[in-house]
Amino acid sequence: MLVSGGELLLRARREGYAVGAFNIQNLEGLWAVTGAAVEERSPVIVAISPGAIRYGGLRLLATAVRTVAEDLPVPLALHLDHGEDLETVSRCLEAGFTSVMIDGSHLPFQENVALTRKAVELAHQKGVSVEGELGRLAGMEEKSVEEREALLTDPAQAEEFVRLTGVDALAVSIGTSHGAYKFKGEPRLDFERLKLVRERVEVPLVLHGASSVPPWAVEKASRYGAQLPGAKGIPEEHLKRAISLGIAKVNIDTDLRLAFTATVREVLATSPGEFDPRKILGPAREAMKEVVREKMRLFGSSGRAVG
Repeated sequence: MLVSGGELLLRARREGYAVGAFNIQNLEGLWAVTGAAVEERSPVIVAISPGAIRYGGLRLLATAVRTVAEDLPVPLALHLDHGEDLETVSRCLEAGFTSVMIDGSHLPFQENVALTRKAVELAHQKGVSVEGELGRLAGMEEKSVEEREALLTDPAQAEEFVRLTGVDALAVSIGTSHGAYKFKGEPRLDFERLKLVRERVEVPLVLHGASSVPPWAVEKASRYGAQLPGAKGIPEEHLKRAISLGIAKVNIDTDLRLAFTATVREVLATSPGEFDPRKILGPAREAMKEVVREKMRLFGSSGRAVG
């Protein structure tokens, strides 16, 4: 069933778990994410980025998700991830998205506020929830104290940002980053900062750049020709702690890409005579589904679709 993203996050915050937002690029991703949600009886957020929209087409992707959601026995929110501008937000609202993110984190504070507030006005007219972002995802290694402070979310600013914009959820920066190379040394996240933000902000909090970069996927991909030296993600115990401190939505993209790529490489290398796309992509879909299932258990959302 298709539901509001805000509805899913409010319950997650209230009950102390997180809902996974899983990025999809195509039909294999959609089936993997929704299949896992059904098996785990978990609420789920299907996330589509502007890049995925350019690749697969907004109308086609949105229609596919909404069609699958009609017969799904668990709640699903269709979410715009890292919306770049108001035009993209508006197009997604027209396409039936139930949650949108406007990312003005690269802008000065007041410009971010102004952009986000306009997105909130557009979305709330249609009963759609909005996620904003404050802080930049750039990790914390090899940066001075001043540089880290400029990148990470300021608790006082977070409180002001939510008040001025009216957002329904806030993505925060505590040291995570996008991609498969999040840390060179030991993982470092600013949990004390997260506590302070949680004390000041009432809306659900969101963690981007949260893929764990599973070693099995890196090892398999590398075994069959991928070059991923130094790939490292967020330890699972860090994610559990972040959720215990108030994170209600966790974004996952890189882990799905790694599982997909590793399995496609394996099939092509071990079955060189295979040319049926279903037999190449099918195992990759199953690998992604298993990743999603593991995340749902880790986030505490498994079984939450009942009752």
